[in-house]
Amino acid sequence: MGKTQKVMVGITSTAMLIGLTGCGSNAQELPPVPEDSNCTDWEWDEDDGVWECDDHNSVYYGHFFYGGHFYRNKSSLYKAKDYISYKNSSSFKGKSSTSSGSGVKKSSGFGSGSKVYGG
Repeated sequence: MGKTQKVMVGITSTAMLIGLTGCGSNAQELPPVPEDSNCTDWEWDEDDGVWECDDHNSVYYGHFFYGGHFYRNKSSLYKAKDYISYKNSSSFKGKSSTSSGSGVKKSSGFGSGSKVYGG
């Protein structure tokens, strides 16, 4: 194996290790899955930093769970005083900065820039 190949293998291995380490640390930071008998399957809503009931057999399917309470939709969650305090605190585990209804849209990625037409 040549010197260039060894360098490339080292870089690739380091990048993969960093990527795996990052994924593992995110999972450890999540709050524990709720222990509520009304829902047996949970999904993490990473935008809003709360658990969502994903149990198709539950009357709470699709409801959001925070602070020991179920919320029927995001609108009712966003109005809850406890959730507002949590969202504005340093312990907030979500990533959304627009969930409070500020009306600011995030970029849609590639191709979302300005277009110039000539003639």
